[in-house]
Amino acid sequence: MVRLSVNINKIATLRNARGGNIPDVVRTANDIERFGAEGITVHPRPDERHIRRDDVISLSRVLSTEFNIEGYPSAEYMALIREVRPAQATLVPDPPEVLTSNAGWDTISQQDFLKDIIAELKSYGVRSSVFIDPDAKRIEMAARTGTDRVELYTEAYASGYLRDRAAAVAPYRLAGKIAIDAGMGLNAGHDLNLENLSFFAREVVGLEEVSIGHALISDALYFGLQNTVQLYLRELQKAAQ
Repeated sequence: MVRLSVNINKIATLRNARGGNIPDVVRTANDIERFGAEGITVHPRPDERHIRRDDVISLSRVLSTEFNIEGYPSAEYMALIREVRPAQATLVPDPPEVLTSNAGWDTISQQDFLKDIIAELKSYGVRSSVFIDPDAKRIEMAARTGTDRVELYTEAYASGYLRDRAAAVAPYRLAGKIAIDAGMGLNAGHDLNLENLSFFAREVVGLEEVSIGHALISDALYFGLQNTVQLYLRELQKAAQ
């Protein structure tokens, strides 16, 4: 079954809005693991508007599932990866001022840059993943960087799902096949939710992991966190049947 990694940035956003330590980011991450998720994702940004550097350090000491740290590979990000040694580092080409990730890497023009970063990650024993649009040529070029995986940026799929889900998923089916044929693992994330998740996971053959944050944490306001994690796992189980 496709693994569920829960992005807990929104938990930190809520805490930071008031100050103090409510909700407790570390406790919530441990609860999410206990509720059945197979991983925890964070995306620290330079202004620490949600996940902070000390959160990352604290989480690294207590998590029992896979820890995935997303971010732009600045010197500060790479220093954090070197210190924490998470299971996975997901490289995202987002500048500091953006609210959320909104594009994948241009693996053609940034080939040499990514090669150097991924080589460094390998020296730390950290699995690399490159955030990327479902573009055939860019995925082919991603393989030349030496990355272990790619993470398909799924905003376009989510936007088109209600109009024509078959058309919306088609580029991702092709992208997944290209990635796997090139020897890379396959992740996905961005705007996946309870409505569109199972269809995506069923249609994109070889998908290993999805990273979901905003939708899952928002659903938890209505359904409760434990129940929501179980609902997302159930959608992935449906896709595997």
